[in-house]
Amino acid sequence: MTGQSGTARGFGTRAEVNIPIINEYRANRAEKGPDERGAGLLLLTTTGARSGLPRTSPLGYTTDAGHLVVVGAKGGAPGHPDWYRNLLVNPEVTVEQGPQTFRALATEAEGGERARLYERHVSLFPVYRGYEKKTDRLFPVVVLKRIDG
Repeated sequence: MTGQSGTARGFGTRAEVNIPIINEYRANRAEKGPDERGAGLLLLTTTGARSGLPRTSPLGYTTDAGHLVVVGAKGGAPGHPDWYRNLLVNPEVTVEQGPQTFRALATEAEGGERARLYERHVSLFPVYRGYEKKTDRLFPVVVLKRIDG
């Protein structure tokens, strides 16, 4: 059931749900580095594909060869997440990872690299297996390569 604001079951839009997560992350960012497996939570700020406005999303990440890897699962929804559609138009993004904030270039992994990175991601975030069962969509795997030092 959709409420007046166009949201499912009154939970709020994804942006509204993410606001407290983003605020808590920024308040405690020094404590939000990767865990011993190289996985963690980051904030990804993209430029809106249509609006041109900054859009921030909290995302689970893994690491590979010194780069960060995120996956566009969107909880198994039928469409790709907005952050992914935004970076297709504007691949330069801002990443907040623990106490660091930096610019990065987002590139989509393909073929064997995508499969390898996705399997590593799922091994650290097994909830993605459940998301896979909700959709026929192939989740994009995005590598974030730091560009400012």
